[in-house]
Amino acid sequence: MINRKLGKRPAKHDPRTYRLAPVLAGHLPAAPEAHDWTVGVPFEMWGNDRFGCCAFAAQAAHLAMWTRAAQAVTVLPTSTVLSNYAEVTGFDPTTGANDDGTILLDELSHWRRDGLVRPGQPGRDYLTAYGAIDPRDRDGIKRAVCFLGGVLSGVQVPNGFLSLPLGATWDWNAITDHAPAGGHAIAIGGYDSAGIFFNTWGTRTFMPWTTFERIADEAYGLLSRQNWLTIPGLSPLGEDVEALVAEMRAA
Repeated sequence: MINRKLGKRPAKHDPRTYRLAPVLAGHLPAAPEAHDWTVGVPFEMWGNDRFGCCAFAAQAAHLAMWTRAAQAVTVLPTSTVLSNYAEVTGFDPTTGANDDGTILLDELSHWRRDGLVRPGQPGRDYLTAYGAIDPRDRDGIKRAVCFLGGVLSGVQVPNGFLSLPLGATWDWNAITDHAPAGGHAIAIGGYDSAGIFFNTWGTRTFMPWTTFERIADEAYGLLSRQNWLTIPGLSPLGEDVEALVAEMRAA
């Protein structure tokens, strides 16, 4: 059986965190019924079969989705994912010590303020801005996925999902063991009328909206000028998001 680790620590809800859904609605059009950036993306396990580095595997998944759509695909090596996990949390990649997981807001704050390691380019990778979205706000999730390229979400995984084959649909109604196994970070990169497409444990996976809304306890829209904007400065769908960037960075 393939090992899979969890690693999202309890959600930290800071009232100062920017609320993203209203500004998305103000600056961007309504999202289409379906859109999916996950198709054909070379997702990897990124060490999440051995360590609770799911938040940083999700970061690597976002980089792969963004760059495949906007530039040229970048796939971080597992060593870099573990190095970023270590930098933010104190995890030791050599011994496996301090493998205690990650508070998602801590990761996002560090990524925006201090950057994360990214080989093959000068400097570090910086997140331009991020904002919280209520996981039950389908329109907000759809807009963030469609126009910003993805959503980082934290979910409480029921035991029954851990015994599913990798890539099998996460459907609450299809399992019997609903006891919570722990927190997990996922990278959402697509949706349709029935649910969301996301990366977990190196595999594109589907989850119905009703299941997501039941198990998700936090969600964040991410904006990366460095990775998401094309050479003309537009998103892959041709949206000019500079006004959105300015408003989010001023918050």
